Amino acid sequence: MSTIESLVLSSPQGILVNNPVQAAGVARGILQQICEKKRSEVAQQKKDMPLDYLQNFYDLTGHQTISFKRALLRSPSGIIAEFKRRSPSKGWIHPDANVKAVTSAYEQAGAAALSILTDESYFGGTFHDFKRARKVVRGIPILRKDFIVDEYQVHQSKVLGADVILLIAACLTKDEVSRFAGIAHELGLEVLLEIHNENELEYITDVIDVVGVNNRDLTSFVTDIEVSLKLSDKIPAHFVKISESGLSDIETVKKLRRAGYQGFLMGENFMKMSESGKALKEFIQSLEKL
Repeated sequence: MSTIESLVLSSPQGILVNNPVQAAGVARGILQQICEKKRSEVAQQKKDMPLDYLQNFYDLTGHQTISFKRALLRSPSGIIAEFKRRSPSKGWIHPDANVKAVTSAYEQAGAAALSILTDESYFGGTFHDFKRARKVVRGIPILRKDFIVDEYQVHQSKVLGADVILLIAACLTKDEVSRFAGIAHELGLEVLLEIHNENELEYITDVIDVVGVNNRDLTSFVTDIEVSLKLSDKIPAHFVKISESGLSDIETVKKLRRAGYQGFLMGENFMKMSESGKALKEFIQSLEKL
C-alpha cells in the first residue's frame, strides 16, 4: 500500500468500550461521547491529510457511484446487509470475519445494498474494511456507516468509494445536515438521513435521498419496532424509507413492508452466523416465498 493510501485509509485509533450499557447512563450519554470522540479523530485526520490534499484522491478506487435509492426501489427483498464486527450494546459479534468473503457472499445472496461500519472505537470497523469490501463488491451500492460530524468525512467517503453516506439527526444540527448533504450531492453521493423520534422529522427536507428510522434508542440501546411503525405515516410519502435495528425475522420485515418501508438494514442477525452469506440467502429465499 502506498503512503498516500495509508494516510487516506488509516483507521482512527481508540479505546474499545468494555461496558457501553453502563456508559449509556452517564450524564452526557453514549451518543454524545461517540460524537465527541469522532470530532477528535477527524481533527487528527485533517492534520494528517488536509482537505485540499485529500481531494486529489477522489478517484482512488475507480468506482462509479451506484444509486442507493434506486437499488432499494428495484430490489425484491430490500435487505441492506451490514458488515458489523461489534456493537456497543452486544460487544464483539464476529471480530475475525473476512470482510471480502462476507461482503462478496452478501452480494451474491441478493442483498439490495451493503452497509460497512468504519467506526473503530465503538464498532470495531475500519477504513480498511470498507476498502476491501469495495474491491470485491461492484454491482450494488455500499453505505459508509459512521458518525459523520464534519464535512471532511463526506469528502473522505468519496475517496473510500462510498455510494451513500449516513447523517444522524441526533448528532447534527439541521443546517449541518443540509450542508453535508449538499456536499455529498456535489460529489455524486446520496444521503441516508437517520431519525429516531417525531422531533427529528423536521430534519427531513428535499436534500435527503432516503430516510431511515432507527428502532434503537441511542441512550438505552433498547430496540422497539414500534418506532418505525409509528413514524412511517409521518414521513412524507415521496421519500424512500428504511427501517434499522432489531430486525431478525420474516414476520417483522413483512409488517414493515405493509407499513411502507422499502429497505431493511440488518447486521447482527447475519454477522453472528458462521456463514453470514448463506444465512442471508436463506432469509431472502424465505421472504420471497411469502
